[in-house]
Amino acid sequence: MQLEAAADQYARYVRDVRRLSAATVRAYRSDLADLSTAAPGADVGDVDIEVLRDWLWRASQRGDARSTLARRTAAVRGFFAWAHEHGLVTVDPSLRLVAPKRGRALPRVAPERALGERLDEMARSAEAGDPVALRDHALVEMLYGGALRVSELCGLDLDDLDRVQRTARVTGKGAKDRIVPFGGSAARALDAYVVRGRPALLGRGPTSASQALFLGARGARMGPRAVYDVVSRALSGITGGAGGGPHTLRHAAATHLLDGGADLRAVQEILGHASLGTTQIYTHVSHERIAASYRLAHPRA
Repeated sequence: MQLEAAADQYARYVRDVRRLSAATVRAYRSDLADLSTAAPGADVGDVDIEVLRDWLWRASQRGDARSTLARRTAAVRGFFAWAHEHGLVTVDPSLRLVAPKRGRALPRVAPERALGERLDEMARSAEAGDPVALRDHALVEMLYGGALRVSELCGLDLDDLDRVQRTARVTGKGAKDRIVPFGGSAARALDAYVVRGRPALLGRGPTSASQALFLGARGARMGPRAVYDVVSRALSGITGGAGGGPHTLRHAAATHLLDGGADLRAVQEILGHASLGTTQIYTHVSHERIAASYRLAHPRA
């Protein structure tokens, strides 16, 4: 089978069977398309370790980041494991492929005090009753209060909220559901938006959005791009440089929880991380803050 046709089948497999996110499927498909370009007209069985090494080397020479090279390695490893399992190759050439180590960058975190002040400003702006201002305040409070991914926020329906218990049912990576708590500030912002803001936005759009929690200016369910724009404006000036996006609020929530004494396992559950190691990066952020405070305050630092 030709490499390109096999790559199409693999993309459907990771989408429908492994249920990877749409973004991951697109990235893997793009990586395999690039491999097909490097080996034009080749069958899957024609690709050996030397072809793969040359492909990665060319990517590094054009300046691809280590994270991109690592993802490309993961893409071809998954593809050839699948191809071997389905009898398309007799030997998996990717087994000898060495992935470049990723740099471990610490996430950018919005300062707790500055973020709180900005949320208070948004609350005051929403008091006038403008539907978009009410929505934006509730949206940012919910991202920060629930430590949500942007896809989880966009997928929220009214029925997913328990406004009495202050919890939300969200669908995370791998279509896994979890229950996340949110605080009093987010609850008040949501109540104001649901009662006063959302009905006005709903009247502008299609009935298909009738259950969506967060609506755009034309009444349809908000998408990630629109959420990013709202958050970027909200965070402007408080994170250094550009405002940052929804994930900046998720980073902030995780770090501030740990700074406040939350148990690492509890934070893992709130974030929906499959591995505790993924959550542990936030302990490094907290340790950096402790070290910085020490250096500033201790006379022998």
